[in-house]
Amino acid sequence: MISLSKPAKYVFIGKITLRSQLAYVVDFLIRSVFLLLILYIFMQLWQTTFAGEGTATINGYTFKQMMWYLVFTESMVLATPSLSTRIEEEVKSGDVAFKLIRPVSFIAFHYAEYMSEVAIRYVINLILGSAIGLLLVGPLPVGIGLAWLPVMALGGFTVNFMLGMLVALSAFWVEETRGLEFVYNKILFTIGGMLMPLELFPESLQRIGHWLPFQTVVYFPARTAVGMHLGEISRALAIQWLWVILIGAMVWLLYRKGVRKLNVNGG
Repeated sequence: MISLSKPAKYVFIGKITLRSQLAYVVDFLIRSVFLLLILYIFMQLWQTTFAGEGTATINGYTFKQMMWYLVFTESMVLATPSLSTRIEEEVKSGDVAFKLIRPVSFIAFHYAEYMSEVAIRYVINLILGSAIGLLLVGPLPVGIGLAWLPVMALGGFTVNFMLGMLVALSAFWVEETRGLEFVYNKILFTIGGMLMPLELFPESLQRIGHWLPFQTVVYFPARTAVGMHLGEISRALAIQWLWVILIGAMVWLLYRKGVRKLNVNGG
């Protein structure tokens, strides 16, 4: 049997997941068509809003920027799988006991799977979303933010994984975690900036949003792509990866407590 180094193990896990996901590209394409409906609805909504305001910009966003902002946020959100569903089923079925004794980190194993699945979904969503954006509103002006989008998206998906893992690991105690995941998703949709940029919220909610990690998931990447300056990008990246470290530490502590509980109670 070939012995792999620790990093190579996770690369191998990612490759296997990527191959399995590529077998279902047609399914992803069908599901990604949902983007067309979403963006068409938002186009009608924002056209009416801009016409009602009688202005070319709302809080610094043009109509074109707003539509492309939604292309990026929707592409990211629709690319993310449900960690709660997976880990909840592993706990209920007892499969978690087998995964815990594997010579790989439980959290890193799921991260490798998650990022591989997200990569293929995000690329497909972004290609389709960009085609829809070009068709509906025309090209987005090319800026430095687009070059930084992959880096910011990587950080956004990593924060989303950490937050999702916090919810998913609660399955060691409550088993039913999908309700918690539902609440998390709704927070991401609103104060996380998925449905509209934080600049459009009341000032009090903007202040709250800027102190929470949810902005780093989709708002930062989408805002970067449609018009962040280099100084803003550097600050956003620092904030994003600070949250990765902080939430990662929380995930590790919760995981260790969950494993001890599993060992004491017998799974």
